[in-house]
Amino acid sequence: MSKRHTSCELATVSNEIPSRLEIASSQLGEVKISVSYNNSALGGQKFQLPSIDELRELMAQRCLRSYKLIDPNFDVIKILNDMCECISELATNSSNQSREGDVMPALDVLKRSPGRDALDAESNRENGCVLARLLNGSFIVQPSSNGCVDDVGGKELVVLPQHELTLNELRWLHDASDITKGEEKVEISWVNEINKDFPPPFQYISENLVFQNAHVSFNLYGIGDESCPTCFGDCLLAEQPCGCACRAGRKFAYSSAGVVEEDFLGECISMTRDPQQQFLLYCTECPLERSKKDDFPEPCKGHLKRKVIKECWSKCGCHKQCGNRVVQRGLNYKLQVFLTPDEKGWGLRTLEKLPKGAFVCEFVGEILTISELYARNREKHTCPILLDAYWGLKGGARDEEALCLDATCYGNVARFINHRCFDANLIEIPVEVETPDLRYYHLAFFTTREVHALEELTWDYGIDFDDLDHPVKAFRCRCGSKFCRNMKRSTRSKSAIITG
Repeated sequence: MSKRHTSCELATVSNEIPSRLEIASSQLGEVKISVSYNNSALGGQKFQLPSIDELRELMAQRCLRSYKLIDPNFDVIKILNDMCECISELATNSSNQSREGDVMPALDVLKRSPGRDALDAESNRENGCVLARLLNGSFIVQPSSNGCVDDVGGKELVVLPQHELTLNELRWLHDASDITKGEEKVEISWVNEINKDFPPPFQYISENLVFQNAHVSFNLYGIGDESCPTCFGDCLLAEQPCGCACRAGRKFAYSSAGVVEEDFLGECISMTRDPQQQFLLYCTECPLERSKKDDFPEPCKGHLKRKVIKECWSKCGCHKQCGNRVVQRGLNYKLQVFLTPDEKGWGLRTLEKLPKGAFVCEFVGEILTISELYARNREKHTCPILLDAYWGLKGGARDEEALCLDATCYGNVARFINHRCFDANLIEIPVEVETPDLRYYHLAFFTTREVHALEELTWDYGIDFDDLDHPVKAFRCRCGSKFCRNMKRSTRSKSAIITG
């Protein structure tokens, strides 16, 4: 330290608050957590310093009530011990390897610590502080009567400034173990192993919701009575394919293992990656061009026709666990949102091995019309997914029928999936569940190959980096693929819109 301060100056207790939490560390890797109290701020009430057992019991009760903890091994002292370890590791730039073998169990240390006897001896003092310290691998709790952060081993402990958390940061900390807040069958955690940033704010939803004008109608009448007259049990085990399979070419897209059939998946991948296998549908009046409100709209640039999966639904007589009901049953694999180390921002990875053709998640967001999308883009950046696979079948789509999904403010975990040119490990496939009119469908992600645990999940947005017409915030592609379409355009301004 270029300018030395006394320990008491660093830890002066404010007269306006009854208590304050301070964390200090030294260059030797010593850590101290100081809880200071001021009796004068308590209205002159008689103050007795509680024992560690009393403090631990009351804190455990409050944590159980506030955070709904059900782990029987939960212990406040263990949390303080872990906190000291983390501070020591971060402050000394030590490795991330666990030091559990070097630290004595918190309760055993407390029983043998001279600090506990000293705590009882000081319990009648009117002012003081309780210190939690990690010294030489041992967790010690001891009192101090002067309310100051003292020197340890001749080295001054420096108090770290407190950071005022925003409401969004508090929410992210509260939901660190499950960003879905119970919306999904499996918990999805988030982690930042690089810096102190938090994920961007958004509201988690598990199913698409209409924003305002989008025309999406789910009704039994529109499906017809001839869809699945003989369905029962598991349709995949039936001798004759049901009506849902007939709509997909008299063959189910899913195998009995719950993954997409190899042939079907191969065709979907080829239609996406191989230009010779692609078939474009052209609108006589494209909703994208119409929404620009130009005096002379440009011709439609074409929309990729895709293979579609038709799942059984409410009018089918089969069981909810029918093999032809995959996407509608939701997430099944353990996923995690994480900050990527290669400047791609936040990403999504799997915590377990995924087989080829496995359903990972669907893209969920607000259902907008294209007109609503362009109006929204004038105010803020959006991340839209066009539901344009069948716009050109009838020559075009009306404004309320030309739909897209926007996960900027409301969405699910798929909003964190990063782009990768050509060889991504996920592919998007339209899945029809509720309505057969093809104006609206689910966009589901399936693995293109076997994916290993902790591998980042990516998909090809289908971006043409030379197309500068769409009003979406430009980004520089950092996918790292040797097939990157933007490899030679890193210095140019680019815009893109994601199509599905």
